[in-house]
Amino acid sequence: MATQQSSERSNRRSVSEGGATLFHGDALDLYEQWPSPTCIVVDGPYGLGKFPGEPKTPRELPRWYEPHAQAWYQHAAANCTLWFWGSEISWATVHSVLDASGWEYEEACIWNKGIAHVAGNCNSLTIRGVPIVSELAVRYTKRNRLPGHNGAMLSLKEWVRSEWLRSGLPMRLSNEACGVLNAATRKYLTQCHLWYFPPAQAMQRMADYCAANGNATERPYFSLDGMRPFDGPEWEGLRSKWHHTHGLTNVWSEPPVHGEERIRIRGDSGYLHANQKPLRLMAYQIASCTDPADVVWEPFGGLCTASLAAAHLGRRAFAAEVFDEYFEAAASRLATEAATMFGIAA
Repeated sequence: MATQQSSERSNRRSVSEGGATLFHGDALDLYEQWPSPTCIVVDGPYGLGKFPGEPKTPRELPRWYEPHAQAWYQHAAANCTLWFWGSEISWATVHSVLDASGWEYEEACIWNKGIAHVAGNCNSLTIRGVPIVSELAVRYTKRNRLPGHNGAMLSLKEWVRSEWLRSGLPMRLSNEACGVLNAATRKYLTQCHLWYFPPAQAMQRMADYCAANGNATERPYFSLDGMRPFDGPEWEGLRSKWHHTHGLTNVWSEPPVHGEERIRIRGDSGYLHANQKPLRLMAYQIASCTDPADVVWEPFGGLCTASLAAAHLGRRAFAAEVFDEYFEAAASRLATEAATMFGIAA
């Protein structure tokens, strides 16, 4: 059954349907209340001034996004993935803020809407560039750090290398420790861009080898907190999840949303939201970096396509939307879909 509640903060309403909870309010006021996410889908302003409060140009976006990006990092799970939707220029202006806030760039995926997106909207006599039929969905992961033996906070790559170095053992012996030909020195302990996240088994072998053969120390080797012995599951939890789909590249050919999936203005033939994302793409993003029961955040809900996709996939979604019309439409959409998915009376 749908539930509607009154929040103590600003009397915000919330609607829960089939694993997705939508709040009527500003996400900045809600992050502390939500459980830590494994995935955050960000489909916020592009700097077009399309709705009240949206920056009118991309140049204003960094200041607008900064408090959100910092809050996302503060509250996200260690293995969190962030998907950032935008145009080429909106992402370009916001990237530095995401990077400074602790988000590691992984890759940029291109939504190719196809040539049909141009039809009727292009005058070849006046256009001064090639028609744009794409948007970006850029993947980031949380940049985790661990305390080194001297107290400094280190990247995972720096930390793994520093733990071996403090043993006083030659680098080449790390291969013997891990039972490999050269993968430890070439991948696990390298300082270059070819660094590879060591599996827990390799880390445990290095920890044991250093303890048996390295410098005597009260601090356990490869201890994540400097006190307890190496913890394999905890180490694996520092790495973002990734479920690969064979044959899918970083160019996603998908037409703009039309037909029954497109939400229209009540009593009108026009579209309610100017840039509704395809449910299929949102589902792919969420499935790629989460498991069932994981938490997904959609800070700028709009019509809550990401939350709907998360619910379909058995994840727990938390979304916020400040505008009444979008909130009501999203709540109705979630209720309808919940009835379809779980047989709940809408």
